Amino acid sequence: MARYNMRTRPRQGQSGTSRRTRLRLLFTCVGRRIELINAFRRAADALKIDLAVHGADINRTAPAIYFVDHPHIVPRIRDRRHIPALLELVQGQKIDAVIPLIDSDLEALSRSADRFAEAGAKVVISDVDVIRTCADKLKTFEALDAAGVPTPKTWAITEAVGLRRHQFPYFMKPRRGSAGQGLFRIENRRELEVFAERMPNAIVQEFVNGDEHTLDVYTGLDGVVRCVVPRRRLEVRTGEVSKGLIVKDPAIMAVGRQAVEALGRCRGVITVQCMVTRGKPIKVIEINPRFGGGAPLSIAAGADFPRWLMGELLGRRLRPDYEGYTDNLAMLRYDESVFVDGSFGTTDGAVRRIRTRRMN
Repeated sequence: MARYNMRTRPRQGQSGTSRRTRLRLLFTCVGRRIELINAFRRAADALKIDLAVHGADINRTAPAIYFVDHPHIVPRIRDRRHIPALLELVQGQKIDAVIPLIDSDLEALSRSADRFAEAGAKVVISDVDVIRTCADKLKTFEALDAAGVPTPKTWAITEAVGLRRHQFPYFMKPRRGSAGQGLFRIENRRELEVFAERMPNAIVQEFVNGDEHTLDVYTGLDGVVRCVVPRRRLEVRTGEVSKGLIVKDPAIMAVGRQAVEALGRCRGVITVQCMVTRGKPIKVIEINPRFGGGAPLSIAAGADFPRWLMGELLGRRLRPDYEGYTDNLAMLRYDESVFVDGSFGTTDGAVRRIRTRRMN
């Protein structure tokens, strides 16, 4: 079990008369997750937590590196030094909890969760079997189908070529992949055969024509589903939602809950993607066991995942309201830039604190 190192220190300017609980969080692969980090800061203020935000990434061009309190540069995920570097950070900085933010980081962190616990930090992550199932889209289909969760029929592309009967179109995607890359619609047998030669590790699914929704499912630290927030994806850019809308639909929420409960031991926020078609079953197409890129919309609507999660880490009894968020709230994203010193060549273990500015 993790040893929590929650510490207290006086609030600034109060000469020690009022003490706030100290919490140190490490976000791995912070990338562009500035909105999420700021949501944690707001939640910490509401909980009266003295929050220190640590962010790790592989280089200095990750924008969020310049918005955390303590930035760190670490080896690439596939580098055998990656986990040891994070463990060294946890021990040296007395980190209380680690929150991973991208798919490729998940399995290694889940396998190493006990090592992080021995170092004093809780990794907010699902069991490794859940990670492996979600990383493999064919295994995801098999797990959901076995549990009776509606999901498109799915085949390995080499298996699909050998089917006697086809119902085109199909939807093809990498068996392992993310960020909306490698997706194609297959219209006929000839295209299927060509793609099978070029991408033998892909999968094909029955094509579902409907509105794509992403569901943020909060399972906390004990794996119990306590909130499901559906978001209709109005516009997507490079695999991440740029415009979204909260849709508080009980039928969609029920499917999201069923999907997560079918996986096994989940923790934190689980991102479920599904297709909603009028008059037909809602079908789950993909699951990512981490914070989704559009989670700030759900948080803004009132599903305060950062507050609930930090409360649990501190042993506080918070009671999330399963449906206690605002319906029909829209998110319209826009670009914003941060301007920094362009000396990205050095690779030491911490980013030099420099002055940043944004264009107004």
